[in-house]
Amino acid sequence: MPKTESAAPFSYEGLDRVIHEKARLGLLTSLMAHPKGLAFNDLKQLCGLTDGNLSRHLQVLQDAGLIEVIKGYEGNRPHTQCRLTKAGRARFLDYLSVLERLVRDAAKAAEAEDAPPGRLRPWPA
Repeated sequence: MPKTESAAPFSYEGLDRVIHEKARLGLLTSLMAHPKGLAFNDLKQLCGLTDGNLSRHLQVLQDAGLIEVIKGYEGNRPHTQCRLTKAGRARFLDYLSVLERLVRDAAKAAEAEDAPPGRLRPWPA
């Protein structure tokens, strides 16, 4: 029997593993804030990543279709520009919706002091 939201309200199926990793979450947030894209070095600085680490995370995001990586030259120097794809933006917004629900659920749980500890109870609507 497949899980449904009502049967497993805390499964948070929409927490996409590709996005949920800390560095990739930072990269996508940076790119969301800069819709025209960012240069490799700007992303590296904004997210506090090394060249190799950033390259690997960008490859994962590109393979998942979340970003596009445009390689070219500025003058005689190589230049790499990254930006969200339309599908990447939609998928990231879906992820954020699930994350917001998780935060609301956690806040409700923290406020529920009258429930006996460890008791499974349905979540109020």
